Amino acid sequence: MFTKLPKEQKDDMIGRIQRFHYEQTGDEIGDLGAENWFDFFMKEIGPFLYNKGVMDSKDVLMDKMLLLEDDLYALKRPIDPK
Repeated sequence: MFTKLPKEQKDDMIGRIQRFHYEQTGDEIGDLGAENWFDFFMKEIGPFLYNKGVMDSKDVLMDKMLLLEDDLYALKRPIDPK
């Protein structure tokens, strides 16, 4: 599974990799080298981040479902015993 990003976003991230590399090492990294790092992160690290996002979304959804359940329970009307 590989997420396809718009070219503008990919180019922006590659530029960020180049800046980070320069700030850390003082050496410049070319477009190809930065793109190789980008591909590595997307392939090897991306799934961890994606899965974390899925789990965070699930947690938020479960919290909302509990609130919805409470709201629905509050709508119940009492039934008079006869």
